[in-house]
Amino acid sequence: MNTSAINTAIEAMVSPFLNENGFELVDIEYIKEGSNWFLRIFVDKEGGIDIDECVRISEYVSEQLDTHEPIAGAYFLEVSSPGVERPLKKPKDVQKSIGKNVFVTTYEPVDGMKEFEGQLIAFDGEELTVRVGKKEHTVPYAKVASARLAIIF
Repeated sequence: MNTSAINTAIEAMVSPFLNENGFELVDIEYIKEGSNWFLRIFVDKEGGIDIDECVRISEYVSEQLDTHEPIAGAYFLEVSSPGVERPLKKPKDVQKSIGKNVFVTTYEPVDGMKEFEGQLIAFDGEELTVRVGKKEHTVPYAKVASARLAIIF
């Protein structure tokens, strides 16, 4: 099974439990680092998630993985919060982040730039507007390579 299929299978497996318990699935990573494979599941909820909740989710996910075995071979399971610079993977994540500081990269230059760090002013599903300094940049959502919340010092 390829990485995308594994992520899809894991999402289908854990989403009902997470939704029933008030958690949001932020991201899933199944990646190789050195000689080891890691399955990382990033979960959040309104007000943040604590270590005891991560343990509870990890135990549930571990049971499901043992039962359904979507991954062949050994791997390390990690369940955690996405952190303060959480990725904005879905349009709803971007929408919820209006007014917050973000870091956006694009596949190709927009206004001569490929990186935008500033305040997310607007998002209409097609374009997002980021204020960098005193200038506003309108970025087509289709050109966004990655987006995350940002702490700007």
